[in-house]
Amino acid sequence: MPRGERDAGQRSPARERIAQAFTHVEDAIYVGLAVLLAGAGAALLVRAAMLFGTSVLQGAQPGGIVAVLDQLLLVLMIVEVLYTVQVSFREHVLVPQPFVLVALIAAVRRILVITAEVSTVIELEEEAFTSAMIELGLLTAMTGVLVACLVALGRRDTRAVAERA
Repeated sequence: MPRGERDAGQRSPARERIAQAFTHVEDAIYVGLAVLLAGAGAALLVRAAMLFGTSVLQGAQPGGIVAVLDQLLLVLMIVEVLYTVQVSFREHVLVPQPFVLVALIAAVRRILVITAEVSTVIELEEEAFTSAMIELGLLTAMTGVLVACLVALGRRDTRAVAERA
């Protein structure tokens, strides 16, 4: 029987052992990745708490609050990536929604930072202000597209994910 016509149920024992070995390697990498992401998220959360404390002690200046918000959104992005790793580890499927959500959080995070820094950009020069406004417009358009993607993904069949063997 030609190789291309073999039924998946007729795989050789050697192929099955090799596939199982790769699955174990993949799982080990997912666990290592999850540990590093969890550590990074915890460290950033501690840093955000310290920034918040410093900001409150200094009278809650807008720049300090924006820095705290920036850190918290970064922690949220890491948590979403960690969730994606967890689903991939547990189910051995690739789910697109968490990736789109991370991209959406990243876009909103950048929009907030640009908006907070716009007063200093205005004082610099017209070219820097124009660049910031173009970036803000592109990020806003990208946010709309990402929201549309989330809505479309929410409407599709939940079983329609890219399964890995």
